[in-house]
Amino acid sequence: MKSFLLAFYQLTRLPLPNVNFDEKACGRATLFFPAVGLFLGGLLAALAWAAGYLFPSGVKASLLVVGMVVLTGGMHLDGFMDSIDGLFSGRARERKLEIMRDSRVGAFGVIGVICLLLLKYNLLLELPDGVLLKVLLILPVLSRWGMAIAVIAFPYARPDGLGKVYAIQSGSKELAGSTIITAVAATLILGLQGAWLVALAASIAWLVGRKIVKELGGLTGDTYGLINELLEVALLFAVYPILRWSYGFHSILQLPICRHFVSIMKGVM
Repeated sequence: MKSFLLAFYQLTRLPLPNVNFDEKACGRATLFFPAVGLFLGGLLAALAWAAGYLFPSGVKASLLVVGMVVLTGGMHLDGFMDSIDGLFSGRARERKLEIMRDSRVGAFGVIGVICLLLLKYNLLLELPDGVLLKVLLILPVLSRWGMAIAVIAFPYARPDGLGKVYAIQSGSKELAGSTIITAVAATLILGLQGAWLVALAASIAWLVGRKIVKELGGLTGDTYGLINELLEVALLFAVYPILRWSYGFHSILQLPICRHFVSIMKGVM
């Protein structure tokens, strides 16, 4: 129970009861990262549903982007900006880590976050309402699961820090548990399309994690935030071709020749 609450503490800025910090429980909270994502997704879906009755699509999309920031306190965006500043600095490994730890935001970070938010806004804006609600439910699940993969599968780059606690205390059990939560949620909400998104999320998290390890020798708390943000945008992009393929497939099945073939096969069976 403590790990469950600590997962909410680490990933959100929701008002929660006080919980004493426990390093072991905190580190094992990665098991519940997707569950936190599902809760956040439910809040975002409720916001989209309510905003749809009151505002035009552009305002609704803006509220969703703002909601993503407010619910998390912008912590993942902060990590995204710090990571972009360091990784794109062109400096040596140690200097990159110093830049990422600096509280000031550089030009690369500002440019990166502007591009990121513009992409999120437009990708959310163009999704059909019925699809949007399902995507909002599962998107935070997949992105937080990607963070769990990053924590467990890759070494930590610094000798200290909160991320080090996760890296030490989390292991195969937490990864297996978070994967089960993610797979069940994605399949129940989006069916086969959800399974494709799960596979894609795992691939992106792994590839980005490997690239960062080559640059920094390991991951940091900031790069966990980077992976979360990249996953959200990449998966929103992926929704469009996946849904188009799915709808196209279902449309083919509705052709008279296909329906006739299906009725014949049913008769044979």
